[in-house]
Amino acid sequence: MPKLLFLISAGLVVYVYIGYPLLLWVLPVFFRSSLQTKSIEPSVSLLIAAYNEATVIAAKIQNALTLDYPAQKLEIVVASDGSTDATAQVVRSFSEGTGRGRVRLLEFPNNRGKVATLNDAVPRLTGEIVAFSDASTILAPDSLRRLVPYFADARVGGVSGVYHVLKKDHARLGVQEDFYWKYETFLKVQEAKLRGFTGAHGSLYAIRRELYPFPAVDTINDDFIIPMRIQQRGYLIAYEPAAMAYEEAHEMEGFARRVRITAGNIEQLQEVKGLLWPPRFVGLFCLLSHKAGRLLVPPALVLLAFVNVLLWRDPIYKWFLGGQVLFYGLAALGALVRLRPGFLRLPYYFCMINSAFFAWIYHAMRMRRLIPSRIELDQLGNPPSSN
Repeated sequence: MPKLLFLISAGLVVYVYIGYPLLLWVLPVFFRSSLQTKSIEPSVSLLIAAYNEATVIAAKIQNALTLDYPAQKLEIVVASDGSTDATAQVVRSFSEGTGRGRVRLLEFPNNRGKVATLNDAVPRLTGEIVAFSDASTILAPDSLRRLVPYFADARVGGVSGVYHVLKKDHARLGVQEDFYWKYETFLKVQEAKLRGFTGAHGSLYAIRRELYPFPAVDTINDDFIIPMRIQQRGYLIAYEPAAMAYEEAHEMEGFARRVRITAGNIEQLQEVKGLLWPPRFVGLFCLLSHKAGRLLVPPALVLLAFVNVLLWRDPIYKWFLGGQVLFYGLAALGALVRLRPGFLRLPYYFCMINSAFFAWIYHAMRMRRLIPSRIELDQLGNPPSSN
């Protein structure tokens, strides 16, 4: 039995992080699907939900004003979610100044969370296409032009861009975050080729405005739930890796953020039922392999270490145990010092992102709720944010 448990737990970890990516690399060769794209210029509303973003919102608006898209067809809307700093004043200075006629402020008096803000803001937009972007994200000049050609295909309901990590050397785990998101981007691009969408990037994605699904206000991962609900209505979600958004590495760090991502993955699994009927087997396969698999890895790692200790007298398993001791030793050392070269800190990063699962269990039990609210999750260590 210990040997069987060892094989199952080790096999799961290897499949999720290596086997599944290899399958995604091979399968599109046989099942590639193409979408019809052409140069079009629909009206676009760039919607930025912001809570206390005074330090970055001016740079965000200036960036939006310089995007390579017809000015008369692009409105820039900042929805202030009850900000208590100078966010609204900064936006107003643009709407009354250099951005007059192009920049709009939707100022909501109370902080209710990002999704509540989006639900109120989207009906007030004028664009045929709504592009969502975070306040701390900078968009490449041609990012919108890279997204909108997909909407020439009537089957497409949404398109996701990708984001890249800036100043990765200036953050404690910047190099590791950069590697992780390149890995994630590869998975998502390959899944999109199979029409097996498993989530957009919140830094930049766009949908047809009339398809906005008005998700529950306590939704954690709006950039997954919104496109997924659109897909469940029979539309396709495309992925355009050339539509780039940039975010500084320090914006992506923090253990609390990892706990929120874990809670979001739990939330996402509730969407499985929408893939069962009408059956979308590819989407179901991708969701279970990508999202459910990630949630099973942490307990599998614990089980793997436990049964490996039981089997340590067997020469083969002794080597495996030595490898685990070395791996976790590097992880512990990486938590204490900044190891060089950067790949030596990957064990620490890997353990950190997987240990978030156990932190989520603790907080879920303490709050007596499987999926804590976004506000409760924001209180795990970071100030509340609409992003």
